[in-house]
Amino acid sequence: MSNTEVVVIGSGIGGLSCAALLARYGIDVTVVESHSIAGGAAHAFERNGYKFESGPSLYSGLSYTPSPNPLRQVLDAIGEDLPCVNYNTWGCYLPEGYFDAQVGADQFCEILQQLRGDKAVAEWRKLQEIMTPLGKSATALPPSALRYDLGAVLTMGKFAPALLQQAANVIKLTGSFSNIIDGVITDPFIRNWLDLLCFLLSGLPADGTIAAEVAFMFADWYRPHVQLDYPIGGSGALVDALVRGLNKHGGKLILNAHVEQVLVENNRAVGVRLRSGQEIRASKAVVSNASVWDTLKLIPEGALPKRYAEKQQAIPECDSFMHLHLGIDAAGLPENLGIHYIVVNDWDKGVTAPQNVVVVSIPSVLDSSLAPVGKHVIHVYTPGNEPYAIWQGKERNSEEYALLKQERAEVMWQALERIIPDIRSRCEVSLVGTPLTHGRFLRRHHGSYGPAIAAGKGLFPGGNTPLSGLLCCGDSTFPGIGLPAVAASGMIVANTIAPVQQHLQYISETFG
Repeated sequence: MSNTEVVVIGSGIGGLSCAALLARYGIDVTVVESHSIAGGAAHAFERNGYKFESGPSLYSGLSYTPSPNPLRQVLDAIGEDLPCVNYNTWGCYLPEGYFDAQVGADQFCEILQQLRGDKAVAEWRKLQEIMTPLGKSATALPPSALRYDLGAVLTMGKFAPALLQQAANVIKLTGSFSNIIDGVITDPFIRNWLDLLCFLLSGLPADGTIAAEVAFMFADWYRPHVQLDYPIGGSGALVDALVRGLNKHGGKLILNAHVEQVLVENNRAVGVRLRSGQEIRASKAVVSNASVWDTLKLIPEGALPKRYAEKQQAIPECDSFMHLHLGIDAAGLPENLGIHYIVVNDWDKGVTAPQNVVVVSIPSVLDSSLAPVGKHVIHVYTPGNEPYAIWQGKERNSEEYALLKQERAEVMWQALERIIPDIRSRCEVSLVGTPLTHGRFLRRHHGSYGPAIAAGKGLFPGGNTPLSGLLCCGDSTFPGIGLPAVAASGMIVANTIAPVQQHLQYISETFG
């Protein structure tokens, strides 16, 4: 048996953000990770000299400070740098044809002018006008000031005047993004485009995505001279920076440490029991970075109110992923090959339809350290639109599973052939991941992308639970599935555990 003040279950970005900040606060914290590699859905792995990303590939707000991105705020708090390469363009293969899209205030208007004409441009400009104050409202209260207890009255005080000025907009931000665009956007292409952006942000189209998520994105992406970021070393470098900060401030990460159960005594979470039988006792708190469904599996029966457990179990889930990881010979490829491409096969099916949206990432275009000389590393995936049901019960070593992998991967190969027509003959490493892969390596319920809680139809449960001493962070607690949202969730839980005076000192040091 070992003792600590806080034990964090899972080393996803939410868990690492929480743990690194707790360590920075001087709290003794131990992270237990089931996998042999830290990072959760953001972990990286290597095969034959190729460094692959398993999850996120699109980053912004990481290369400068102060930044509205909560992940950058965590890195600043723990004193870790993250060198990035900047770019501003990604390629789009849509039913309307191919074009290069850029972040920034004006370039998309040029695309709209070519594709849809003056009326569409006017509608987009009008939306930008509406989103500008909403974007300011979305960033008026940094998550670093939030906590899940009454101490928030003090820690939010510095930002109260700005919030009061933005009160009307804040109310709008809590609803669906479709409430904002209805009556403003009538052009079908723009509505499809916004559905696509929302899907990539939240796993849901515009009518299910909370407006605050989109306002945050607009504030970051559609402003003058903005750049996107790619961390040198990929998502693995991001994970490494968080782990360095954790270790530097006295925290501990234990890999290959599968949690079998949360220990509960006298109606309080007091630690965890690992599969090995080892117990780690926590005097202050247990924090679960597992999904809402996987967290429930760790709690002894009867430790949570039945109605609460049933409500959590019933939270709708996004679908899972298909992944294609390739290491290829880059000889003769065009010099203007992009880092990112998005493929939409059919708008009429909807962006959430299985295999309708495919994302292609070729990060070695910007960071040659990810592949051997003269090679490229490629990650193709269907983002949260692969149904688990067709995989359920399949034996991973069976011929049936192998054939299904081949069949379901074909849409990714076809998407990639639009970019590199002879891709199949260039491959030196080829790996296909399925929802079963996602579930197995990430310990994710059904390999899910995360909760599918539609705006206006339910609330994310936050970090508190009815079980004293148990808090939660990650994509099951805070609106949004991407890195900023999970980093924010970890930050808020860390703040909640820390004494209010230390939290106030951190705010003073950060914001003056």
